[in-house]
Amino acid sequence: MNTIKYIAVIFLFSGLVLTSSCKKTFLKETLETDRGMDFYKTDAGIQSLSTGTYYQVFDAPFSGEQPFCTTSYGIDEFGIGGDASNSAWNNYDGSLKSIVTVVNSNTTSANAQWDNLYIGIGDANLIIENATASTATSDAIKKVALGEGYFFRAYCYLRLVSQYGGVPLKLNSSNTVELEFTRATPEEVCKQIIADFTQAYSLLPTTGAPAKITKYAAGHYLAKAYLFRASEINDSWNTSTKAADLAAIIPLCDEVIAARPLAANFASLWNYTGWDGANEQLSELILSAQFTADVSTNGSNAQHLYFDARYDDLPYMQRDLTGDRPYSRLRPNYYMYRIYDMVNDSRFWKTFRTKHRLNKFSGTKYVNGDLGIIYIIDQPGDTRFSGYKLNDVVVYSKTGKTIPSAYIAYPSGTTTDGALNGDVRFPSLSKYLDGSRAAGLNDTRGLRDIILARSAETYLIAAEAKIRLAKLGTGAYTDALPYINAVRMRAQYTAGEDRAAYYDGGGAYKVSTPYAADPTAIENIRSFMPENSYYESNNMAVTTTASGSLAITNINALPAGDEYVISKLGLTGDYNRMLALVLDERSRELAGEFKRWEDLSRTKTLVPRVRAFNFQATSFIQDYHLLRAIPQTYLDGIQQNGKSLTNDQKQAQQNPGY
Repeated sequence: MNTIKYIAVIFLFSGLVLTSSCKKTFLKETLETDRGMDFYKTDAGIQSLSTGTYYQVFDAPFSGEQPFCTTSYGIDEFGIGGDASNSAWNNYDGSLKSIVTVVNSNTTSANAQWDNLYIGIGDANLIIENATASTATSDAIKKVALGEGYFFRAYCYLRLVSQYGGVPLKLNSSNTVELEFTRATPEEVCKQIIADFTQAYSLLPTTGAPAKITKYAAGHYLAKAYLFRASEINDSWNTSTKAADLAAIIPLCDEVIAARPLAANFASLWNYTGWDGANEQLSELILSAQFTADVSTNGSNAQHLYFDARYDDLPYMQRDLTGDRPYSRLRPNYYMYRIYDMVNDSRFWKTFRTKHRLNKFSGTKYVNGDLGIIYIIDQPGDTRFSGYKLNDVVVYSKTGKTIPSAYIAYPSGTTTDGALNGDVRFPSLSKYLDGSRAAGLNDTRGLRDIILARSAETYLIAAEAKIRLAKLGTGAYTDALPYINAVRMRAQYTAGEDRAAYYDGGGAYKVSTPYAADPTAIENIRSFMPENSYYESNNMAVTTTASGSLAITNINALPAGDEYVISKLGLTGDYNRMLALVLDERSRELAGEFKRWEDLSRTKTLVPRVRAFNFQATSFIQDYHLLRAIPQTYLDGIQQNGKSLTNDQKQAQQNPGY
């Protein structure tokens, strides 16, 4: 479908059920239940528009591959795993342009994100107009729905300006087909985003999170909008607003942080045991895309497919529900193995799956339940392991048996990155794994919610604002440390905590059927293992003492992982060092949460970080890749003075370099 259809027509009709009438004269019927546009001026109609827009803006994108293509590919954190269906989005090669070269049916088109966001804007405009015109006395209509409409529009435009720069501003619904559009400037778009989020902040209630948009969600995203406008990508025009924007961020963040406190344990965020379970209701969660067991009403979440490595083709292994269905799209880059304090920071071990139980009975040496796969994430210079893949060489201490498949980050005392890049094996990001899929081990329809915003990020937004204020001469760089340290100290191991303990959404099979019926049956043996490779990787004795403090007290002596990144990038000066710290902290805390590309783009750190840490993209990325190509479907569909654009006119609306 052409983008122009979305821009010119969907503003009026998106989210509505369109009906057609039979033209033959012998059949003349009136459909009494048909809903026209007047329905959407009623209280019920306005609320149905809001419900549909929640789905369109928050849920629909996660049914496919577009979210990770536009946010988690082509960055420092992740690259291509075992399947290159969307390689262009990671590699920045000649296939990434206004029309993305199709590899297969899984390839994400250049216009997929653009179209989805403009449909959401069209829906938002309808909500705003109808809620404004409504004579209802209920706050759920005059305030809540209106606040939601402003939020949806600002949210979509923030995504658009973050990806494309200036884009067409459409602030009203259309009663006729419109074909003539031009791009507003980034300054104009940002002004509208901030105005809309401010309206939402004043209208929305404080309760209902994370399923519903609240005042705190509006506050969080308003702070993000201010931070975006104050970032380097806008330095050619943001001088007059920068100081005020940064100052406005801090009280907004403080309010959100007070209302949505951090979960006590980082692992609780990912301990998914079933839809609408405890981990989907944590106080830290500000806003989530909602999914339930009824996929007919809210679609399904497919992200569980993409971040996990193949395991089912290795010796003594087979696919099962707890191991998920591994599409193997994204692998962690070595950057992720270098930035954590692997001894004291629990987040790596609570974010990545590093062990699998053997689940294909061998009849001789092994039995189901033995350790079948291990990823040892050691550090440069480790001489304990003489090779990369050491089948039947590494011994599991608890059973005395060798491990069939062992993968080592730094084998044979190597000090250079890359051993794990030589195969399609890697620790799987566990944030989306889903063992609750009742239809079976090959089902792609995930049921767990997607976290869109949580207060750990709010802390880091405030920290970055403090760093930027210090650069402007207001306050000191150390002012950022209390916000950073709050997140870091939550990541420490507590006294008595089992450092090898591990859980993720794979364990949710316990509430599904028929897999819970007979967990001892061979066909139901799980590859999920509630244990990580902490001790094997760190080569240390078992301990239950509290970990060393992760608090940073000296900005001139940052943690080793950050100093490594700073050295690798050749950074100097307090501002560049502290910005690197907060970007690294965002990785440690938010890896894979669909934010990274936009963070690197807005700070203009994308190109150096990709060249330093993403081996697949190093040779291709260029400065112009800080923005996406404007989709060709949009350029081909619009007009100027009643005529299709010439090639020169299309190029004038395109971002430089494409």
